[in-house]
Amino acid sequence: MSDPQPTDTGDQQSKSTASQRKAQADTHQHFIKHRRSARKLALQAMFEIDSVNHPVGQVLQERMAGDKLEPEGQEFLRWLVQGVVKHMSMLDAMITKYAPEWPVDQLALIDRNILRLSLFEISSNKSDTPSKVVINEAVELAKAFGSDNSPRFINGVLGTALSEFTAKLSGNE
Repeated sequence: MSDPQPTDTGDQQSKSTASQRKAQADTHQHFIKHRRSARKLALQAMFEIDSVNHPVGQVLQERMAGDKLEPEGQEFLRWLVQGVVKHMSMLDAMITKYAPEWPVDQLALIDRNILRLSLFEISSNKSDTPSKVVINEAVELAKAFGSDNSPRFINGVLGTALSEFTAKLSGNE
């Protein structure tokens, strides 16, 4: 006797659907990994630009040469750094507003640049990342590169900013 052959394609379809979902999840994880790497490189670039005033283009080239970012990650890195540099005075004014007890020029370089990058990404209409994800990523950068108090400080400032942005968008202010 021969083994019965399945006549129902439902099993095959469900395996195909599961395979597609796994491929989508893998692609999404790959995307997240490259965004995280780009944010880390953006922070390093902004630290260098802020501390020793090296030219933006040179700093970006060196960062991209030293790390294997895919083209989407490189584009995101350029967008972040160039956007922060272009809007630095506006971003510093935002930091002053949301952290009034801390003059921007007296903040630790790491904290100041994490805030600049995150506020730029949250406030940009070209950003496709949910604000809460940006805040979580900022806190992770603060844990990795900042002082012991940095994660809590970063989370507090960005949370306050997000609350105000949300209130303005919903018309409550």
